[in-house]
Parts: sequence; structure tokens; C-alpha cells
Amino acid sequence: MELKNKHLPYLLWASRAIAAMIILPSVLFKLTNSIESVFLFSLLEMEPAGRYTIGILELIAAGLFLSPFYFYGAILGAGLMVGAIYFHLTILGLEVRNDGGLLFSMAIVELLCCLFIIAAKKHVAVGMFRKLFPL
Repeated sequence: MELKNKHLPYLLWASRAIAAMIILPSVLFKLTNSIESVFLFSLLEMEPAGRYTIGILELIAAGLFLSPFYFYGAILGAGLMVGAIYFHLTILGLEVRNDGGLLFSMAIVELLCCLFIIAAKKHVAVGMFRKLFPL
């Protein structure tokens, strides 16, 4: 059953806007060599290539959130946030440099926005799956 509601277009716009507002500053920090980003990716032993790669992927996701192709941004964003959450739970910890868990919380909110978009537009996902794996 597809999610149908007269408020759905507004909820989708809100989810897209929130996701973009969370991810865009993150892109700026990663691509401008901020001390915080360099520190985090050094802990992950992914500095600088991983930081630039993730920053570019986040920039692509942010652009997609603001376009008619926002569903694909949600897929990319969800994948990136699953990775971020994984690293917070395994290496970085929930609180990094006394941020009170802000980075971890933002990753959770971003993931929830992406999952909402994917669920609301699941017919697009089903169509993609059928094209990739025809029966």
C-alpha cells in the first residue's frame, strides 16, 4: 500500500528540506578542510581521500534533494548515513569532541528523512528493482 495523504507533498518537501539543511553544512566542513572533519576522518584512517569522497557524495545527495530526482538523493543519503551511524557506533562514539551527540543525532534525523522519502515513493523503488532484476 502506497502512502497517500493530502499532506504528503508537504511532508516530502519538509523531509527534503531538512535532509538538505543537515547535509549541506557537512559538505562545507568536509571540502574546506575543517579541523573537525580532518580529526574525524583521521580517526577513521580515511583522511583525506575518504573525507573528499564522502563530501562529494554528500554534495550530490544534497543536489538531488533539491531536484525532481530527490528519491535518488534519499537512497544515496540513507546509504551515507548508515555508514556514518556505523562509524559512530563502532569507532567514533556517540559524542565526538564534546559535541553532546550532535553529529550522531543529525545522522539519525537525516536517515529518518531519507527513509520517509523512500517509503513514500516506494513505487519508484519497486520500478527500479524490476528494471534491475527482471523476472
